[in-house]
Amino acid sequence: MKRIMITVAYDGTAYHGWQIQPNGVTIEEKLNQALHDLTGENIRVIGASRTDAGVHALGNLAVFDTESRIAPEKFSAALNARLPEDIRVLKSEEVEPDFHPRHCNTKKTYEYRIYMNRFENPIGRQYAHFVYVPLDIANMQKAADYLVGEHDFKSFCAVGAQVLSTVRTIYEADFRKEGDYLIFRISGNGFLFNMVRIIVGTLLEIGRGNMEPEEIEQILEALDRQKAGPTAPARGLLLVGYEFMEK
Repeated sequence: MKRIMITVAYDGTAYHGWQIQPNGVTIEEKLNQALHDLTGENIRVIGASRTDAGVHALGNLAVFDTESRIAPEKFSAALNARLPEDIRVLKSEEVEPDFHPRHCNTKKTYEYRIYMNRFENPIGRQYAHFVYVPLDIANMQKAADYLVGEHDFKSFCAVGAQVLSTVRTIYEADFRKEGDYLIFRISGNGFLFNMVRIIVGTLLEIGRGNMEPEEIEQILEALDRQKAGPTAPARGLLLVGYEFMEK
C-alpha cells in the first residue's frame, strides 16, 4: 500500500463543490470514479480544501491510498485520460503513509476576481463577480489591512459550520488592478466555511461607501456573522494553491 498526493485544478462551474453530495456531481466523486476505473480499487480521495459549489482551483491537494503498481508520477496522465475536461491532475507523487493534507502546516492562497465596468463581459463571466458601481479601492485595502494577523474570524464564518476553533492567521490581504479586473489575494494558515467570500462581500460594502474601513475591527470583535457583509458569489473565487511551511 502506498499513499499518493495529487495536485488538482478544476473549473468548478458545473460542480456542487469538492465533497461528495447526495444531490449533485462533485469533484471528489469524479476523482474517485476515475481512480476506480484506473485501478479497480474502491478509492476515496482526501482533499485538502473542500471548496464550495462553483468555486474554482488551480492547485487543490488530495491524497489516496492504493495497492496499484502504477508509478506515482504516472497517475496524473492516467487519471487525466479518464477525467472530464474541466478537471485535471497537474502532478502526482508518493508521500509518507501518514501524510494528511489537512493536518500539516501550510499557507493557503485564494484569489477573488471582480470585473468592474458599465456592462458585464460575457467572456469569462463564470470566473469573476461583476460590479458596475464605482469602488473606493483605497478604502477596501485599508479595511483588508485590519484582517492581517491572528484573529477570531467567527463573524466571517457561515452559520452552522462545525469547527473546533474559528481562530485563523492571515498573512496577506491585498488588492491589485489588472485592466477592468480588481483581484483580491488572501493567504492564511486556513479558512473557515465561506470565509473568503464573506470577507469579499464585506470589503465590497466598504468599497461602495456603505461601511467604513474601521468597522472591520468592530466586526471581528463582535463574533457575529450578522455584523459582516453579504457572501460574495462563488464564481469569482479561485483556490490558487498551497505552500508547505516549516513546523
